[in-house]
Amino acid sequence: LGDVRDASRLLLAFNNVDIVIHAAALKQVDTAEYNPSEFIKTNILGAQNIIEAAFYNNVSKIIALSTDKASSPINLYGATKLCSDKLFTSANHFLGQKKFSVVRYGNVLESRGSILPLFRFQAELKSHLTVTHRNMTRFIMTLEESVDLIISTLLGAKSGELWLPKLKSMKIIDLAEIFSEQYSKPIKIVGIRPGEKLHEDLISYSESMRVRVKNSIY
Repeated sequence: LGDVRDASRLLLAFNNVDIVIHAAALKQVDTAEYNPSEFIKTNILGAQNIIEAAFYNNVSKIIALSTDKASSPINLYGATKLCSDKLFTSANHFLGQKKFSVVRYGNVLESRGSILPLFRFQAELKSHLTVTHRNMTRFIMTLEESVDLIISTLLGAKSGELWLPKLKSMKIIDLAEIFSEQYSKPIKIVGIRPGEKLHEDLISYSESMRVRVKNSIY
């Protein structure tokens, strides 16, 4: 039990550890817009604490989990995760230690705060379902797929790489209509939230010029 903001705690926690998977982050887009300093402390400074603790404990491999919002970010959450990505990939230049890689993916179904638990809660306890925009799309993957991707990265990544899965995207309204039909609840369009994109992308235009393809991975 600890906090990525607490560098001394990480130094202790990483003692005799071989592999670190860094998944700790503040992730709510709209919350970040109104609490930027908290997101910077956790997502950027916390990432740096992870890197330093791994160095001093000679951890053999570190995988940092990222998000599609780090690609061409327009919100603070995405910007902090892009900074985190850069910290981890550039960490391979320090002290000649080649062991840091990043995995970037989209929305994990059934994860805390994701769209499925929200629609289920609204369908069971609210008078309507909420969708921000009829054309809103998101990349989706199952929890099992996300775990498989992390394991593949651990086994296959060399260092300094950013691994991205080939993901399908879906219209959020299509998912909402399934719940609407099943629970007989209307759908209310509430408008795009601060810092929210209509469509996410996994690879920016600039990054696309340096992409290599390996099976189902970019």
